[in-house]
Amino acid sequence: MVSFVGVGLHSGRPARVSLLPQAANVGIWFRRTDLDDAEMIPARYDLVPQSRLCTRLIAEDGTEVSTVEHIMAALVGSGIHNALIEVDGPELPILDGSAAPFVRGILDAGIQRQSAPIYALEILQPVRVEEDGAWAELTPADGLEMDYTIDFDDAAIGRQQRIENLANGRFVRELCDSRTFCRRSDVEMMHQAGLALGGTYDNAVVVDGDAVLSPGGFRHADEAVRHKMLDALGDLALAGAPILGRYTGYRAGHMITNQLLRALFAKPGAVRLVECTSNQAARLPGVGVKTADLAHVA
Repeated sequence: MVSFVGVGLHSGRPARVSLLPQAANVGIWFRRTDLDDAEMIPARYDLVPQSRLCTRLIAEDGTEVSTVEHIMAALVGSGIHNALIEVDGPELPILDGSAAPFVRGILDAGIQRQSAPIYALEILQPVRVEEDGAWAELTPADGLEMDYTIDFDDAAIGRQQRIENLANGRFVRELCDSRTFCRRSDVEMMHQAGLALGGTYDNAVVVDGDAVLSPGGFRHADEAVRHKMLDALGDLALAGAPILGRYTGYRAGHMITNQLLRALFAKPGAVRLVECTSNQAARLPGVGVKTADLAHVA
């Protein structure tokens, strides 16, 4: 077991989260330890309500947990397919705004290899969703690939594109330390709406036009698009199994990625669950990742 303590980005409420190993083919589940008799929540795309600022899961009995995208990205990016996530509140802690603390904790604790087949979702046909000029699509590929573009008016961010093949620990080395970011004007609006109460310059990169207000600036020149890719990986993990396909996003956020998964499973013949061959398994995110890979990030 490994634990993390911090505050929720939007609630500002202190939270403790613990990761516990699970048997093969159980998948990833959340449990609220602060609620008696609450349902456990499977990490599943069809339990995500409309929410643009973070990814929330709501069980049938109304039990919910929010801001799950970073820990989901850390799990899939570290090659974890089965885990129980316990949290003593409605929101996971934001920590430093990236997935790196989760990844470090996972790798320091050690990963239990399981002697069971690995199943993945193989994309067979293109699927695309669009909304207000933003879009995302999944197309066939041998492993999980990403092509992501963002375009902001703020000169500190501007237009950024990054392409990654997420095999062989690329998530840990290239993406996991990239932090959430926002514009100063957005922070003011969120505070007025009672959100981002736990946000600080230490757990988010705040920009204002061409200025970066957070001390130390960006960790990478393209940290913003890297973080969007991190978010997308966490949201795609709610498909329930690793994806063999290429994700392309343009200004896509949490809801568009969720809508993409809903469209994928609604389209006959677009996806199938396969038992991975040794070659396919070797191309999944997290395979072969080691603590030394974290030396590449902040």
